[in-house]
Amino acid sequence: METKIEKLPDNVVKVEVEIPAKEAVAYYNDAAKKMSQHVNIPGFRKGKAPRNILEQNIGEERIKHEALDMALPKIFSEVIQSNKFEIAAQPYIESYDYKVGENLKIVAKLELKPEVTLGKYKDLTVDVDGYKIPDDAFQKSLDNLLEQSAVLEIVTDRKTQADDIIVFDFEGFSNGEKIEHGDAKNYTLDLAHSSFIPGFAEQLVDKPIGEEFDINVDFPKEYHEKKLAGQPAVFKCKINEIKKKVMPELNDEFAQKVGNFKNVDELKADIQSYLDKQKEDIDRTNSEKAVFEKVVEGVKVDIQQSMIDRETDQLVAEYKQKLEMQGFTWEQALEAQGYDNIIKDLREDAAVRVKNSLVIDKIAKEEKISIEQKDYTHKLAELGQMYGMDPSTLIKNITQSPGVLNSISQQILNEKVTQFLFDNNKVNLK
Repeated sequence: METKIEKLPDNVVKVEVEIPAKEAVAYYNDAAKKMSQHVNIPGFRKGKAPRNILEQNIGEERIKHEALDMALPKIFSEVIQSNKFEIAAQPYIESYDYKVGENLKIVAKLELKPEVTLGKYKDLTVDVDGYKIPDDAFQKSLDNLLEQSAVLEIVTDRKTQADDIIVFDFEGFSNGEKIEHGDAKNYTLDLAHSSFIPGFAEQLVDKPIGEEFDINVDFPKEYHEKKLAGQPAVFKCKINEIKKKVMPELNDEFAQKVGNFKNVDELKADIQSYLDKQKEDIDRTNSEKAVFEKVVEGVKVDIQQSMIDRETDQLVAEYKQKLEMQGFTWEQALEAQGYDNIIKDLREDAAVRVKNSLVIDKIAKEEKISIEQKDYTHKLAELGQMYGMDPSTLIKNITQSPGVLNSISQQILNEKVTQFLFDNNKVNLK
């Protein structure tokens, strides 16, 4: 195989490959044999039709395309390895000249990863603001436990209070028109933890059971439904039921009920241990981030726009999926934020992600950090626990999605490089 390499702008190389006629014919014959297994030709069993008969029925070009599909991965693998290319995207075939019995000529373009010049990435000293546990964190954690064990009692002898849970009917109108999906019967709402329009839950306080009344609010200016954004609305309401939370007593019996604790002191010690571990985790995460950002500051790399464009496309797909999970559509997001604003933010994120990925790959190469089988085993066990799947099922799903496997590999490498940087630099927690 003869190869000619020509460097082009934007980290692209033009590759001209010439395959000897003997090899090209072998690829063609293998492709014809493979295709004959799946073609019905009158008078012949599958796989038994001569090549000339197969060509008459499906044409040489189809066989050539199959031959190229079979040959190109091997050809480009040799080109990439022999030239030690680090490709950024799949090769693009510009042209080919494939005449059976003659040398096969292929012209392709390969986009390469840009050269990364690392600055100092070891023996750095980085100052990081340590996380401070909020003064009320312990009490809030304790109160949350008590609240989770609270029981609800129906109240009939008073009006609603700000910490009640109510069951009510409502019907909303804006500018004289009924609001689509703006009504419900016997809807349960925790007045102290409402996600309704600001000012809505507050107006449900001090209301009696059975009385009909109106609530007046304004939709937020940034409301996702453009028609309602910033508009006044009136909701006709009626309280059907009032429930109050009755908190349990904080005693040893409660401690034994919520966990493997003998008494309240053990429960409190566990809460404090959790808060301390949370601080430790946050400090570790912030420290790793600060070290990496310090390393990236000293890096020089000229990233071609095409890499950022592809990463932006990936982020757009992820953003659409996230919107769908939250019950919104891409069209609604465009109406609320505008295409240019969304793409600007995603493009900035894409540029950061691409640069970070290049830096990680470069450090891994310099320090000979590689992924071992035990890394995959550990990561799959971690993912299996996270998603409630046994390892065999998880492996089966992953092997059917090469993109997922690549993502897991990159995640493992990111974690190993992050650990390396954390171990080889000094962090001052302030």
